[in-house]
Amino acid sequence: VQLQASGGGLVQAGGSLRLSCAASGRPISSRSVGWFRQAPGKEREFVAAIRWSGDSTSYTDSVKGRFTISRDNAKNTAFLQVNSLKPEDTAVYYCAATKPYYRDTRDPAMYDYWGQGTQVTVSS
Repeated sequence: VQLQASGGGLVQAGGSLRLSCAASGRPISSRSVGWFRQAPGKEREFVAAIRWSGDSTSYTDSVKGRFTISRDNAKNTAFLQVNSLKPEDTAVYYCAATKPYYRDTRDPAMYDYWGQGTQVTVSS
């Protein structure tokens, strides 16, 4: 499975972006998808995840109510809608996919495939 993250950019605080994670090679319909981010000088952190079945999502506390993860299996793509952006959301955002039929998880070690990342920069 190859993952391609896109949709990042430079936005002002309060702005929105829609990040996409397009999969190729194999379908991701049987895989949970997660988004992680890494800011300069910081460790990679969990942002959000959606179960392969689409009936379960999870978010880190700092993005709850602002970010929404979704998936379109027909397009073999997952999305992260990021609203009400804050300067502290500035980071490289990565998408990742688990092994088949694994639950949505915050643990990066459970993700087998990773995209290359897309930069999100929020100006104050």
